[in-house]
Amino acid sequence: MFENLNWWEIGALLLVALLIFGDRLPNVISDGLRMLRSLRNMAQNATGDLSRELGTDIQLEDLHPKAFIRKHLLSEEDEQAIRKPLQGAYEKLRSDLTDVHREIDDVASAADIRATGGGGPTSTSTGAEVSSAPQQRRNFDLDAT
Repeated sequence: MFENLNWWEIGALLLVALLIFGDRLPNVISDGLRMLRSLRNMAQNATGDLSRELGTDIQLEDLHPKAFIRKHLLSEEDEQAIRKPLQGAYEKLRSDLTDVHREIDDVASAADIRATGGGGPTSTSTGAEVSSAPQQRRNFDLDAT
């Protein structure tokens, strides 16, 4: 829960809590922890009741409808039949993205070579030479039209 906060942010939150609640801060913290414990106990009791009613072992994570259906209503063959059409498309997309990533890396390394002065004129795929020196632009006269 607090993995994205650094020590300064946690300290600032504690200072703000102290300013808001003052002397009641320890009581507020204990009430909050008591409420958390009671919610956790209620969730465990609910999963225990469901497990007894359904005759299976249910974890709290299994209460998500997709996970519940996948774990308790579908057999492994049914799940594989659902996943099979998508697996081929996923593998093709993954290989295409890998190829694109490789090409981008090649272009980036070629651009780095040119930027660091990798030599004089270079040739393109058509065999034409490209000068690495900046080309001069011709001025465009708007009144000439």
